[in-house]
Amino acid sequence: MNKKNGKRQRRRNLKAGAAAAAALAVLTAGCSGGSPEAGGAASQGSGKEPAKLTNVTYWTGMATQVAATMKSYNEIAMYKELEKRTGVKVDFQHPPQGQEKDQFNLMITGGKLPDVIEHYFINDYPGGPEKAIKDGKIIKLNEYIDKYAPNLKKVLDANPEMKKQVTTDEGSIWGFPFLRGDKALQVYQGLAIRKDWLDKLGLQIPTTIDELYTVLKAFKEKDPNGNGKADEIPYLMRAFTPATGELNSSAAILGAYGISYGFHHENGQVKYGPVEPGYKEYLTLMNKWYKEGLLDKDFAATDNKLLDAKITGNQLGVTVMNTGGGIGKYMNLMKGKDPNFKLVAIPYPVLKKGDKQLWGQIDFIFNGKAASISSSNKNIEETVKWLDYGYSEEGHMLMNFGIEGVSYKMENGYPKFTDLVMKNPNGLPVQQAMAQYARSSWDGMFVQDKRYLEQYAELPEQKESLKVWAEPTNERRMPLVTPNREESGKYASIMSDINTYRDEMYSKFIMGVEPLENFDKYVQTLKGMGLEEAVKIQQAALERYNKRQ
Repeated sequence: MNKKNGKRQRRRNLKAGAAAAAALAVLTAGCSGGSPEAGGAASQGSGKEPAKLTNVTYWTGMATQVAATMKSYNEIAMYKELEKRTGVKVDFQHPPQGQEKDQFNLMITGGKLPDVIEHYFINDYPGGPEKAIKDGKIIKLNEYIDKYAPNLKKVLDANPEMKKQVTTDEGSIWGFPFLRGDKALQVYQGLAIRKDWLDKLGLQIPTTIDELYTVLKAFKEKDPNGNGKADEIPYLMRAFTPATGELNSSAAILGAYGISYGFHHENGQVKYGPVEPGYKEYLTLMNKWYKEGLLDKDFAATDNKLLDAKITGNQLGVTVMNTGGGIGKYMNLMKGKDPNFKLVAIPYPVLKKGDKQLWGQIDFIFNGKAASISSSNKNIEETVKWLDYGYSEEGHMLMNFGIEGVSYKMENGYPKFTDLVMKNPNGLPVQQAMAQYARSSWDGMFVQDKRYLEQYAELPEQKESLKVWAEPTNERRMPLVTPNREESGKYASIMSDINTYRDEMYSKFIMGVEPLENFDKYVQTLKGMGLEEAVKIQQAALERYNKRQ
């Protein structure tokens, strides 16, 4: 892509942010402090009595903030209220946490499917959502949205960039999407550091790789937790957890080398990060840190519980975390245990002072997750109307804030969370308390409202993190492209093998099991698996995406 096309891409990115804000404006226009009207799915908030009860089975992964206190989304107050308003009774089915992708694959290849499947078809279904439609797993929704989903239709018609993201190259809308209503909601993750440790050792916030190395060495050698033991873990990154992994999501250190852990583009030319020279430099750095004890020796096996233990056990210095489920969560948990405990965001480090930050975590307006209606669904019209309710004015408030008078109150036109959420009487963190009433702190089938975040990120350190982590340009990031029908089978087969091998070799290189002298051999192995064909497919998909209307 030439400079002219690069400028066009940047303009598209700016338009995307504006589209997100416009979507929220479409929904919140006219919202007031009055009670939402109760109506059936068919009435869309018209005040009519709900129709006879319709039963819907709904498969989706469970957010960690829900799993902490509940067994099912059926227990969330918002869904109980939604059933009253719409006359649709939903039976949620949740795979075990951490097994969502494997369970999705087992389910989708089985017989009868749940009525609704909320998942990342773009990433996890071989060939993407268009192939899932062709295979008869889910249905194309365009006509149903035109007829029975006026609220979603209104949002998409008012926001062309948003509609572009939720549509396949062939023009199919395949699910009811989670949409971010403001650019401020697209950034929520990055590197965080123990500021109290920095202060104790007289160190400054690191901004380059070398400065970060100096800090990590000090954390390792100078006993910042003050227990007289060499038990500090300077740095932890978890490579293979899409929600929190630095490689899959934010490329926190890797991005300093101008690449990502998958495909990216430079001025419209698609490249694969894990074969670029910068990737070898990154692996060399991580291998050095691993040998010196700066990188957690258990980095490849640390789950959420182990991460919690390392942070609350006063051991971990630097890691990737979220604003709410990280900085907010741990500072609240530790305030009674250690009043000096403090986490702050640090900039994505660069190789040299003054370098542009190219990579960081940022979600698209559409994060790729949507609720699709399966071919097994016998109540398509009712299901479409039920899902569409989340994009109505009443549904928007319900999904984002819960129940008026219970979880929030309107004050001068502003939905303010009550003490049930902000100062939970049972001592729950804000994230977990909020999850008992609404879905705004993760994702769902609605347009997310930034007014939730203004209260959710209550600590100054949280508010500052959103600014610090929003600095990277992310100009090389691939949009949500998908292979077409002809390419999908071949691409899925190639990348299944490539991803497995890439992940396996990643850990081996860092741990020294595989010498870095074998990097060229590793690259040739990937090419032998069909990498060059996969790059061509991604290139074609990018060019098609740029032509979408």
